[in-house]
Order: sequence, then structure tokens, then C-alpha cells
Amino acid sequence: MTDGLVLDSIGHDYDGVPVVKDVSLQVRPGELVCLLGPSGCGKTTTLRVAAGLEAPRLGRVILNGQLVSGGGVHLPPELRHVGFLFQDYALFPHLDVLGNVTFGLRSLSDAEREARARQMLAQVGMEDYARAWPHQLSGGQQQRVALARALAPSPSLMLLDEPFSGLDKRLRDQVRDETLHVLKSTRVATLMVTHDPEEAMFMADRIAVMRGGEIVQMAAPEELYNQPRNAFVASFFGEVNLLEGVVRQGNVATALGNFPAPGLGEGTRAEVLIRPEGLSLSPAPEGEAVVLTARPLGRSSLVHLRVERAGMAPCHLHSRLRSGTAPAEEQRVTIAVDATKAFVYPIPE
Repeated sequence: MTDGLVLDSIGHDYDGVPVVKDVSLQVRPGELVCLLGPSGCGKTTTLRVAAGLEAPRLGRVILNGQLVSGGGVHLPPELRHVGFLFQDYALFPHLDVLGNVTFGLRSLSDAEREARARQMLAQVGMEDYARAWPHQLSGGQQQRVALARALAPSPSLMLLDEPFSGLDKRLRDQVRDETLHVLKSTRVATLMVTHDPEEAMFMADRIAVMRGGEIVQMAAPEELYNQPRNAFVASFFGEVNLLEGVVRQGNVATALGNFPAPGLGEGTRAEVLIRPEGLSLSPAPEGEAVVLTARPLGRSSLVHLRVERAGMAPCHLHSRLRSGTAPAEEQRVTIAVDATKAFVYPIPE
């Protein structure tokens, strides 16, 4: 058996309504796997099954080679040697920072507990706050203390449930960067839940995209972004331009030209998804598009375009360009498409 976490064909329901369907994944020591998807897709229930907070109706949970759920076995959370980090941090208000971190170290002597707690506080940059109380800390500081407390017992698995969503963006970026480095340095297997695709791509070695209780694609962030399996995955990882057409002689005709549609039969209704950074613009008096407006967004600019091609209805598209390179409003341009940023899928009946 492999060390780390294995979820094998997990199924779960509430009052007969399926919420997790045949979910299988593995998290190896030192790896961070992210469950990503919209609200209600089953990601938090999957995390709760891994934690032992829910006993799955179907399938098995294996932790470091030991069966902990399934086949009549269900080991409770407190016996799984698992660390938890949640959105609300759940620090004990009646204990100071040091007391919070030593709380789960009952098997050690008092001196060993304090030494281990101070070691973990130093690792998260909170050693100077050992005698502070939770209410005296900022949200980011509370999150660091919660991380130190979760890691202090050296768990074999860390479970993170939207741990950064309560922080403002500037602080969230800093704290999740620090958290990632701490988790990687401890080599603990980590399963994390988020609904934020940017956060998932920043944190995860692999991402399991969930929809309707199922994993629709699981891969490294780069593969998910560049080789999405379907329109849901493609659109979940950022804005896309959507064009529709019908497959004729292996291609879909759109206002931006023809796109190959391998594997799709003649007459199939198809959609073409193109990432805004896949559209490059060149000024041209007879260009097929006119610039409606351009908005600077720091490192890039978002250009709104109206595309007019003979025989087709006009359409509104977006192009994302390097900052300072956007054309002027009302300027006519031609559009070149980066084929690696365009994806063709059949439209479900």
C-alpha cells in the first residue's frame, strides 16, 4: 500500500440524494491536491469523508496503507492523525497562542510540548506572539497560529477547507504563499478545498475539478488550463470567448474563421472557446473588428471588440493584451488566433 491518502470509488448521499459519485484520487506525501468546483459540487463532502467526519456509503478511504473507512470499518477523526485548517480557524479564545498550539500535544511532557509549539510558531513567523490572545491577532495571524496548531502533532494528512477565504486579497496572497512553503517543508500530504481557480493553480500540484459530485478532470494546473477536457473545465479557469457553429467538412465556421473539429461528426452543433489572451490585434483600416473600449488592468489590458464578418451576426469578444499595447477606441483591427488557446467541444443535446 502507498503512503498518503487514497480515496477509492467514494460515494455519499444525504437523505438519498447523491452528493459524491464514484470519486477516486490519491494524495502522496509532500503533495498538495486541490478539490475545485462551484458551490454544491461535493468537494467539502469529499473532504469530510477523508477526515472521517462522514462515513461514505460506498467505497474506501485508505490512509498510509491502513483502511480507515469502508467494508464495515470507520475510524473516527481523532484516531486518523489528521490535521485540519478551516476558514474560521477555530482558535480557543480562553487559551493564549502557545496554549492553542500545545493543545493537541498531550502525549508529550510539558517541556517537550512547549518546545514543539515554539518550534512551530517560529516556522510560521509567530514566535513573538506566544503569550498573545486570539482576539489580539489579525485574521492573517490567527490563520498562521491555526496552521502551527494543526502541524504541531506532525499529522500524516492535512485537510484545508477554504482556509483563506476570510482574508482580504492582499493579505490572502501573502498568507497562502507562506502556508504553501510551510506545508511543502513538512512534506505532509495535503488535500485542500477551494472554489477559486486562481488559488487552486497557485497552491496545488494537481487539481481535481468537480461538478455534480463527480471529478470531471484531474491533472496538473498547466494541463487543465491548456488541455481542458470539456467546456466546463475550460471556462472555470478563466474568461473565455464563446462562439457557436456547425461542423462542416471537419471544421466549425465562426466570425473568427474556421476551427478544426476532430472527432465531431458532420452537422454537429459545436462551441468554440477562446481565451482572451489567445486573440492578438493588428491595426488595419479594413479589419473585421472595431475596438469598443480598452481597460488597463495592471499588467494587462482588456480590449472589448465588435466583430463584423459578412454573412454572420456581429459578436462581442474580449482580447487581453500586454499593458501599454492596446489599440485606440473605434480603431479597426484584424484578429489573429493562437490555436493553442482555442478549444472546440460539441454542444450537449
